[in-house]
Amino acid sequence: MADTPEYPGSQVPPQPPSGPSVPPFQPVAPAYQPIPTPGFAGAGAPLPPASAPSGGSSALKIILIIVGILVFLVVMAVGVVGYIGYRVAHSMHVDKNGAVSITTPGGVITSNSDIKFTPDELGTDIYPGAVAAKSGNLRMNLPTGSMVSATYLTPDSKDKVMDFYKTRFGSQATSMDFGGTSILSMKKSDHDVISITLTDRNGKTQIQISHTTQK
Repeated sequence: MADTPEYPGSQVPPQPPSGPSVPPFQPVAPAYQPIPTPGFAGAGAPLPPASAPSGGSSALKIILIIVGILVFLVVMAVGVVGYIGYRVAHSMHVDKNGAVSITTPGGVITSNSDIKFTPDELGTDIYPGAVAAKSGNLRMNLPTGSMVSATYLTPDSKDKVMDFYKTRFGSQATSMDFGGTSILSMKKSDHDVISITLTDRNGKTQIQISHTTQK
């Protein structure tokens, strides 16, 4: 058999290989994948819970701290007042006549309407005819000095009583008026001061004499 022009050198045209035919390679396009958008989780997907702002929490903490400090200060103040009251109650003594004496680490304070003071203790004379009042008599003995205070009543006018003590004190005295109260004071020395306080009381003149000495 002669060679065919389509297949030179061969009498029989080549046969395709047996078996199922293999289709030529076809590139496969990748599946579409959407790009996630911030704040959007897709249809049907729940959004993540938003974080709560921290400003309110910080303000609440500050308020709680302030309240705690105030409560602590109140408790401390109550404790101090209670302790002082306890010490005063145990250092105070009241006798059957109503005389009160308080013993402190610095000295003794005595208050008694029955205390009698001499002119030397008061630093000046008692106004003539004046009667000792039922209260206002005080004696203090402290390490730094002492003080006595006596109260008297007289029917004489305040001006008349003031003139009496101005005569006794002389030019060294200084006087002040505060409404219904008149004060006359004299400084004998840097460690010795006498003060006279006059007030109107129920139609009478109340005389309070205070004498302070320092050591």
